[in-house]
Amino acid sequence: MAEAARHPDDMKTPEELYRYLVDRVAGMESQNQELKEQIRQLESDKRYIETQKIRYEREVRKLKSEIEHLKTPPLIVGTVTDIIDSGRVVVRSSAGPRFLVRVSQAVSPDSLKAGVRCTLNQQSLAIVEVLPSTYDSQVYGMELVDAPTETYEDIGGLEKQIMEIREAVELPMTRPDLFEKIGINPPKGVLLYGPPGTGKTLLAKAVAHETHAIFLHTVGSELVQKYIGEGARLVRELFDLAKEKAPSIVFIDEIDAIGASRTEAMTSGDREVQRTLMQLLAAMDGFEPRGDVKIIGATNRIDILDAALLRPGRFDRIIEIPLPDTEGRYSILKVHTRCMNLSEDVDLMEVARLTEGRNGAELNAICMEAGMFAIRKEHPQVDQEDFLTALNKFRCDFERDHRLTTAGVMFA
Repeated sequence: MAEAARHPDDMKTPEELYRYLVDRVAGMESQNQELKEQIRQLESDKRYIETQKIRYEREVRKLKSEIEHLKTPPLIVGTVTDIIDSGRVVVRSSAGPRFLVRVSQAVSPDSLKAGVRCTLNQQSLAIVEVLPSTYDSQVYGMELVDAPTETYEDIGGLEKQIMEIREAVELPMTRPDLFEKIGINPPKGVLLYGPPGTGKTLLAKAVAHETHAIFLHTVGSELVQKYIGEGARLVRELFDLAKEKAPSIVFIDEIDAIGASRTEAMTSGDREVQRTLMQLLAAMDGFEPRGDVKIIGATNRIDILDAALLRPGRFDRIIEIPLPDTEGRYSILKVHTRCMNLSEDVDLMEVARLTEGRNGAELNAICMEAGMFAIRKEHPQVDQEDFLTALNKFRCDFERDHRLTTAGVMFA
């Protein structure tokens, strides 16, 4: 190292000068490699920074676009009532008034028809977009099931009711030629009534499964809306959707929410419910005699339904779904226990005799409780003792709830 630090002029022999030059070249090559490594690292950092820059620029553009969307005022929902020409349309806004508005160039004139739902610019009220026909049905909670999985085998104790609903709903959709041969019109609708938990909804789903029909399930209270005319429009769209998806079955559960007897309306809400009922009556009368759209209603308060709703031509067949008798309870218990691991001492007929007055939902709960007791005892099978324990627990819970309800009524 001392020789490497000497100046070349101080070196007297060629060997010393040669060693000096070799050491300098090696040192310069080492520095050159270090510089190349630094350059590669800087180029890598540069590419990473450019990639990050592009990503951040995209993020900034996205955020700016979201800010612009947030600054845009909300659109008003309206309904086309009349078409003046290709550029001017009369619409009724959701607030009620009617306006003569212009049509945006992005909207196809062929899509504008009377009754079509559209969106309006909040400032100019120009039509910006045409909404799909099933818009409200999806927003307001319409349940559309393509293929219900429930079958007649899932229903116990309702053999007579199954036969009647198959004649009224399934047979006209699968064998319409039989009615043409006899020369009669098939029933348009079926009303199922009976206590809660007796299988009305299950029966409607089983019919839809056997007919391979689209199952549209709604609740009567969903058709009651706040603004005037909204409930009637929902009824129209419900039946329009049913005709579009035919063959289909429209099932209206708790139909007494809109089908109660019409009396002198005391409030605007009562009048709106009556308008919705009248639209429902008109829609049911508008069915084709042999159409592939059937309506099934369900209620546990048939005594309060309007007479116009119960007359033949709307609900042609009224089927009572009663509480099951002993044989019916035995059939229901067999349905609910067919997947359970039961021991040989289980006597379902004895359990059916001990459950007088229970409906199908309660019998299902008793089977579930029996299985829970078997799990608690870590038994591989459910035995008769588990069912008896579940019956006692269910009876105690029922009596306690009954006492609490009675006490609450007395206190009130």
